[in-house]
Amino acid sequence: MGCTSCTTGANGQPKGCRNNGTCGSDGCNKLTVFDWLSNMSLPGDQEPFIGVEIRFKNGRKHFYKNSEGLTLSIGDVVATEAAPGHDIGIVTLTGELVRVQMKKKKQTTDTEALPKIYRKATQKDIDIWQKCRSKELTVQKESREIAIALGLQMKISDVEYQGDGSKAIFYYTAEERVDFRQLIKDMARAFSTRIEMKQVGFRQEAARLGGVGSCGRELCCSTWLTDFRSVNTSAARYQQLSLNPQKLAGQCGKLKCCLNYELDTYLEALDEFPRTDIKLNTTKGTASCQKIDIFKRLMWFAYDNDGMNWHELRVDKVNEIVALNKKGKSVASIEEYIEDVVVPDSELFNNVVGQDSLTRFDQPKTRRNKRRKKKRSRSRNRNSQRNG
Repeated sequence: MGCTSCTTGANGQPKGCRNNGTCGSDGCNKLTVFDWLSNMSLPGDQEPFIGVEIRFKNGRKHFYKNSEGLTLSIGDVVATEAAPGHDIGIVTLTGELVRVQMKKKKQTTDTEALPKIYRKATQKDIDIWQKCRSKELTVQKESREIAIALGLQMKISDVEYQGDGSKAIFYYTAEERVDFRQLIKDMARAFSTRIEMKQVGFRQEAARLGGVGSCGRELCCSTWLTDFRSVNTSAARYQQLSLNPQKLAGQCGKLKCCLNYELDTYLEALDEFPRTDIKLNTTKGTASCQKIDIFKRLMWFAYDNDGMNWHELRVDKVNEIVALNKKGKSVASIEEYIEDVVVPDSELFNNVVGQDSLTRFDQPKTRRNKRRKKKRSRSRNRNSQRNG
């Protein structure tokens, strides 16, 4: 976190701004957009676009209209229209780029249908907002206890209070349909506020909670990914990955979204490969494909009567044999198309990280040993002189 509110406590431990990525100084925001039109002036006959993009907790964004003509900039805390009451959010984008974002998200650019921005938040509004935000974890824990007492098969993953404290939104995940009518009554009685339940998917839950993936970086869904496309196991098959659900699944329990990132590149490379179930007809026998290497553009074939011996062929050679088979011709053997590639010794090992020899610790350090022996002998001589 980069804002000034993220200070450290008396014992040196980080306090954190406790805003979960929504600090007012715009230093630790999630899903931010760079306004590359901020330093450009509009034509003289064009009115500025009154639409404003405002972010709430955990990267939730909505569009509002600045009908009052307020002077807003990125990072301003504003009070917006809500039902009921008002909500508190942070301005993330203004100007013409808001129109582009609305078109990107397939929303109409008619600002008349948008809710209004009431005013810039006063200190009283911010104090109430922060007070409500500070009790969300306690409310979440108590709501889970109420759901468990009622025996509901659901998980309340997050709680979001409205800026004025008049409503609380409970986000939950469930495998099946849940009857939470009694739950709403009990929570309204316990928390003395208006209750709204919103069901989210497991991917959306991981995006709201955040975390660190197996790659060592923050989750894509909680930092920059906004659309969740379906991921199939066929994506892993095309990329020659082992179908291990423990490695392919993310923190949401579903297949990782990053399996789709390089899928198009793999599919383009596989267009030059023949199908893996193809048979090569030779006079020596029929050969079947055993393995392929997309990066090296290699394929391994083995005769049906000799499956233990694999023969390495380049893709263009395999396509040549397939073309002859389609014409009704058969080659003598696949060994004729094998090319011996000699790899020089210099390419067997490359020091890519600047490390020394692997046996550097095996060599005795004679200089250090001599120094240690001298120190020991000196200390012995001193002790003998003292005793004498």
